[in-house]
Amino acid sequence: MFPYTHGGDILTAQAAYGGPVLDFSTNLNPLGMPPEASAAAAAADGSAYPDPLCRRLCRAIAAHDGVEEGQVLCGGGAADLIFRLAFALRPRKALVTAPTFSEYEQALTCVGCQVERYPLVRAGCFDLEEGILAALTPGVELVFLCTPNNPTGRLISPGLLEEIARRCGALGARLVVDECFLSLADGGGPGLAPRLEEFPGLFLLRAFTKSYAMAGLRLGYGLSADRELLAHLSRFAQPWSVSAPAQAAGLAALAQCPGWPERARALIAGQRPALAAGLAELGCDVIPSQANYLLFRVERVTDLKDRLLSRGILIRSCANYFGLGSDWYRVCVRGGAENRRLLAELKEVL
Repeated sequence: MFPYTHGGDILTAQAAYGGPVLDFSTNLNPLGMPPEASAAAAAADGSAYPDPLCRRLCRAIAAHDGVEEGQVLCGGGAADLIFRLAFALRPRKALVTAPTFSEYEQALTCVGCQVERYPLVRAGCFDLEEGILAALTPGVELVFLCTPNNPTGRLISPGLLEEIARRCGALGARLVVDECFLSLADGGGPGLAPRLEEFPGLFLLRAFTKSYAMAGLRLGYGLSADRELLAHLSRFAQPWSVSAPAQAAGLAALAQCPGWPERARALIAGQRPALAAGLAELGCDVIPSQANYLLFRVERVTDLKDRLLSRGILIRSCANYFGLGSDWYRVCVRGGAENRRLLAELKEVL
């Protein structure tokens, strides 16, 4: 079997531990999936093919995000759309930050793309700064950015994003901004959706996976004013790429639980400071986060994931992130009792 390097491999973790584990390795809405969405998925007609164009869902997303229906493209999770972008555009040269979500580079290398990495540094809390503008040079055809970034939890300043979008437009480069965690982040706001017409080369990634904890249903979408691009991406999808249960759950979430991410954001804002402080008290180097997860380092401890799994807790090792190392880890923010258990077990293993 091929190696799996992301968080959320709960079956492997349970097999290794020998029972249920508490999962801190995935950055989902800590409230879980809304009951209404779960019920809608269960009631969906699985005996008929789903709508291949996701028409009702696209209309609902457009109304929710304040865009036109024709500017929405649904997929089987944001990862589906990342790979579609790579295979449809086949860029010869692309720019990503480091560290960031590994799927961008994985998809790009599948099409033989030369990937350049712009380094983010610990001294600056891994924030993206204006130096990236100098890295946007002729020949760069595609740029992937993530706000808040995964795994750092840091937002890109709106002013810098605007400068980058303008620079990409002048170069003729496609800018992809991953906003999948934006609805769970402090001060995330509406993101770049209101600017789609202003930046026709912009493509936004969003996902129910994170904001509504639908990881198992696989539901993401992209927003762009470039309808030719959306049509082109549609040709690189397998037929019926979004299942009937996923479409039903997405519709129910938007219609019946539009404030679900906001409720989670309030919980996260209340719990994250205590979790960060607890990690720091244990000697961890913690990156101040604006999102629903925390990146931290335990210097020279490279087996922390295994140590905690022996106690029934799964965390994310960040050893496979370019720009980090095997003593960097990421945990999501959960409820108070769960966070306290993590800190208690961490104290024991350290």
